[in-house]
Amino acid sequence: MMCRSLPLGSAALLALGSLCQAQQASANGALSARIDHVFAQWDRGGSPGCAVGASRDGKVLYSHGYGSANLEYDVPITTASIFESGSVAKQFTAAAIVLLAQEGKLSLDDDIRRYLPEVPNLGDTIRIRHLLTHTSGLRDQWELLAIEGRGPGTQVHSPSTTLDLVIHQKSLNFPPGTEYSYSNTGYALLGIIVQRLSGQTLDAFTQTKLFTPLGMSHTRWRDDFTAVVKGRTTAYSGTAERGFHTDMPFTNMIGNGGLLTTVGDLLRWNENFFNPTIGGRSLVDTMQTRMVLAGRRRITDALGVSVGAYDGVAEVSHSGATAGYRSFLARYPDQHVSLAVLCNVGSANPVALGHQVADLLITKPAAAAQSGAPTLALTTAQLERWTGTYLDRRTDNTLRLAVREGSLIDEDTPRRAIRAMSPDVFRLADDTELRFQGTAPSRTALVVRTDGDTTTLVEVSTKPLPAARLAEYVGRYTSDELDVKLDVAVKDAHLILRRRPADEMAMRQVYDDDFATPIGSLRFSRDATGQITGFGVFSGRIRNVRFRRD
Repeated sequence: MMCRSLPLGSAALLALGSLCQAQQASANGALSARIDHVFAQWDRGGSPGCAVGASRDGKVLYSHGYGSANLEYDVPITTASIFESGSVAKQFTAAAIVLLAQEGKLSLDDDIRRYLPEVPNLGDTIRIRHLLTHTSGLRDQWELLAIEGRGPGTQVHSPSTTLDLVIHQKSLNFPPGTEYSYSNTGYALLGIIVQRLSGQTLDAFTQTKLFTPLGMSHTRWRDDFTAVVKGRTTAYSGTAERGFHTDMPFTNMIGNGGLLTTVGDLLRWNENFFNPTIGGRSLVDTMQTRMVLAGRRRITDALGVSVGAYDGVAEVSHSGATAGYRSFLARYPDQHVSLAVLCNVGSANPVALGHQVADLLITKPAAAAQSGAPTLALTTAQLERWTGTYLDRRTDNTLRLAVREGSLIDEDTPRRAIRAMSPDVFRLADDTELRFQGTAPSRTALVVRTDGDTTTLVEVSTKPLPAARLAEYVGRYTSDELDVKLDVAVKDAHLILRRRPADEMAMRQVYDDDFATPIGSLRFSRDATGQITGFGVFSGRIRNVRFRRD
């Protein structure tokens, strides 16, 4: 029965009103129970957990906490519990930059060296927009610090740590605006720009411009990790089976993370994108405009958020992770629905939990019929035609293919399905295609992603290195970009990498002159006579950090 205005008498209206209230209460109760079911695994004593908030049309539908905010004192998680939001914080830094642009203090297309003159000229202009959309080419701070042995938990970092790293860099991952590579470095620098232009700390500026006007009274930047924060949850790593251990952020790094908040405050923030009171429609449109790369390919990243879709429904979202905290914030602009999930345990998956809640709130289009060629059953010989190791020369990432149980598999992720579409075209679960051609030892694999990005992988030799040749790599290596010296030595007939005498790392050969280590892959270089001259370190968000042989 639809509750709506009808030409009824007062008694009938009262009766209808009571019925409508009963129906609404029943619907709310059913939704609450279903959301509780999603978080059932965390709704128990002796375990950390999560808080969730969901709203529609600006009204909170349900908000609840599950598990313990602190295991030592058995403090329960509530809707007022404060969590660290990880990279969800980036959109607040982005919003601060957009507000400064609206005030005429900067342009998103300005050269960052206008505000950060310490940054060296790395050959191409890095613009503020590049920092905002992870297209600057700047290497990620955490992986650079990991090479030095100064990663999270080893010392207290701050944005000045990031700036110092950037000052010493000699090159970029790629020319600005030509590729996408997630970079915490860029957002740490953006936080510094906010402080320099506003004359205020990042926290003071965003309190005045964003948090206080929006009623986000429980939100602040963690610019002093030792500060007492009433209502803050303690973060943990581990599982109920293995046990939990405290895993708190030991850092003053902000701008790229470091925002303390609640699910209620995050829902208030999201509502500003439906009915903007801060920044107006201009802020909303600017922050949700996806970046276009130099090759005219539009990526899903906008300013601090990803603008994409979930099961055919438009979604603007971002997730986050810092120490043992995990987070997910999403909004569905076409249906005026928002949800926030904050957890204080590293083994939680807030994106998956959030999407289960979204399933209860949004209306999805009918599933499209499956199209395209069916999976083919190929012979072992047809599959083995493509086994081997293929290299992306830009990133030093490799694809190691083998045949197992009648299927082609990636040895590094053997459970990931690789389906045959034809004898030389295969498809992954995310619809990425692998198109092979050539004959050994000069085969190639063209990787075609659904967003139009393509990468060519080339076959490389993986002939085992004879023990007699191990000495070719032995020596001390120094970088002009990082404050660390690395030694390559032979131990028990294997190569090892030493940062300090007691800090040894195994080196596993990947292909000729390339070795996998805990700090990344080392690609060695030789001179015209064949002598080793140095190596470059590649690891996810960093490429070719150069070390020379002393």
